[in-house]
Amino acid sequence: MTSAAQRIFAEAMALPEDQRVALVEALSDSLELPASELSAQWQAEVQRRIAELESGEVEPVAWADVESRIRQTLDRR
Repeated sequence: MTSAAQRIFAEAMALPEDQRVALVEALSDSLELPASELSAQWQAEVQRRIAELESGEVEPVAWADVESRIRQTLDRR
């Protein structure tokens, strides 16, 4: 990492968490990554899950809740 990148990183680490998240998202959006091709099966699965969400058949779960459940499960081991 260049010294300029290290300086920027250090300044970014001093930001509050919500601002660091926004920065990560903005940086990620700025990358031109090649589109990955999904198999027909995965495309169908994605469409099925989108339809379930849109119809209200399933409710989305916040990442914080999922992470908490994972940590609780791991703590029990």
